[in-house]
Amino acid sequence: MVLGSGFQHALTLLDVAVEIPYGQLPGFMSVGVSGHAGKLVLGHFGKVPVLVLKGRTHFYEGHEMDRITFPIRVLAEFGIRSLLLTNAAGGINRKYKAGDFMLLEDHINLMGTNPLRGPAHLGLPRFVDLTRVYDLKVNEILKKAAKQTKLRLHAGVYLATLGPSYETPAEIRAFGRLGADAVGMSTVPEAIVARQCGLSVAAISCITNLAAGLGSGQLSHSEVLAIAEQKKGAVAQFLKSFCELYAKS
Repeated sequence: MVLGSGFQHALTLLDVAVEIPYGQLPGFMSVGVSGHAGKLVLGHFGKVPVLVLKGRTHFYEGHEMDRITFPIRVLAEFGIRSLLLTNAAGGINRKYKAGDFMLLEDHINLMGTNPLRGPAHLGLPRFVDLTRVYDLKVNEILKKAAKQTKLRLHAGVYLATLGPSYETPAEIRAFGRLGADAVGMSTVPEAIVARQCGLSVAAISCITNLAAGLGSGQLSHSEVLAIAEQKKGAVAQFLKSFCELYAKS
């Protein structure tokens, strides 16, 4: 799992065996965004072994794509078969409310680049098919876990922008016409690299605010973290349920 904004406090039910700060792991970069712990965590949800990247580095921090997606390649080398990505996002779909969650069915990459740009990776496909980025079987397990834990879970399209500024109301209207249900500044590069490495991928957004022009007041990162804090108990139960259902499947 990769825990983004909105999910940092979701490990209350995890039986932690080891925590390693990113700074102690070769090739990993320290995290520079509040709300991201910057630790690799090994533990168990019940009897299910889980490897968690608690926090991520973002492209808008000024790093190259190969650096921010390096942890995903490490997971693939480690033998991981399925990857759950999480993030905080602004709701574009007018049915969404702050505190809801969205299962990613697809994405739109408007970050202006692609993590596969550059020298080819030996033994991996150069041209990766993204017809089905997010695994249907894993998505069904996530839906069952949400139903089991009474988590309000939508399914929709995530649009990734570069950031770090929030979008304008005009941009949000345009994104809605493109088919986006939520907008954020991460996840897509990791998903693309994971698919290149042959991993099954799923992703969940915590809708922490309505996107620009759809709600009242100013957008802020503190608002994102506040909503996430309110939902940490529900998210912890959801992730534990998901892991147990995944293991049974």
